[in-house]
Amino acid sequence: MSQISIRTESQLNPVGDEVSALIAAARPILQGLLFALKQEVVAEVGGYENVKLLMLPRMYRAGDGDIGICFEYAVHDAVGRGEPNVVEKVNDGMRKYCKVKGNDTASILFGAEKSGALRLIDTAKGLLTDDSRLLTGAQAQPIKLRRYINLLAAAFRRPTTRLYLPASISGAWKADLFLGMKDTDRWVGTTVKINPAQLEGATGIRVGIVPSRHGKSDKITFDVGKNLVICPLPYDAAFMEVFYSAWFIIQQFIAADAQVPREASLPTTAQRMVAKLLAERRAFPLVDVIEALGPIAQPELLQTIARDRPVEPSREEDALVETLIAPISRFVETSA
Repeated sequence: MSQISIRTESQLNPVGDEVSALIAAARPILQGLLFALKQEVVAEVGGYENVKLLMLPRMYRAGDGDIGICFEYAVHDAVGRGEPNVVEKVNDGMRKYCKVKGNDTASILFGAEKSGALRLIDTAKGLLTDDSRLLTGAQAQPIKLRRYINLLAAAFRRPTTRLYLPASISGAWKADLFLGMKDTDRWVGTTVKINPAQLEGATGIRVGIVPSRHGKSDKITFDVGKNLVICPLPYDAAFMEVFYSAWFIIQQFIAADAQVPREASLPTTAQRMVAKLLAERRAFPLVDVIEALGPIAQPELLQTIARDRPVEPSREEDALVETLIAPISRFVETSA
């Protein structure tokens, strides 16, 4: 007799408050810009925690990859917040094409240093357990992700290290996220690209996340040539529209030297309100500003039941990875 698994999720708050939605999108963008600052420049002020918001226009140098980095942060953050049109999209892709079972959707931001520009803080090495498996689609036992996470990180900086990776994950060092289900401890390598034309497949990466285009379909597809499940995130009145609006606000705010830009630069009331909230906090460290904006951002959208899961603390010495940002644990009741 076959069984059907039913997910129980109830929406707590309407997606209708433009200001709080923009703040929710602006927070990971600010975090992405902060950790994209050159390390030698940040060292001059004593570390990332000492970078004040008013310093950002002086320290930040715009680059072609900045919006891509911030898009990675935004997708990761949206999964952690339970944003429906993002969570539902990645869940559908993982379940249908990658056979990932479970209901407790989670994201690991794989922040091994890229191109000498990106460095993240270590907040949750313990998220991965000895049972964490990376599903690659290969006809073999899925590898244990925790066992290879340091080797994957080393592969960013030392190409010769890639020779020691198992064949099934030889390209997983290119992953931007590891998406998966915490209740089943199964994960898939994920690439995130703001420009769909830059999407590339790699052995060990199963999912590709890109923006959908204005007025275009956001249907999930499978790219045979890239061997990727393509998940376009919805645009119209949804995640991508809010993300681009928040990116525009932050760029105008930086151009205005961390002050409220003139009305011609930010013409709508909601945009100017977000800039005003930032300007009022310009003298504070950026990490504190990001945290302070949390309670007034778009509230959590999905009601779930949280349960603690014991995880043995890591005892590894000299680890190369100090770059995992973990979500708050979620669990959705399932009836069979």
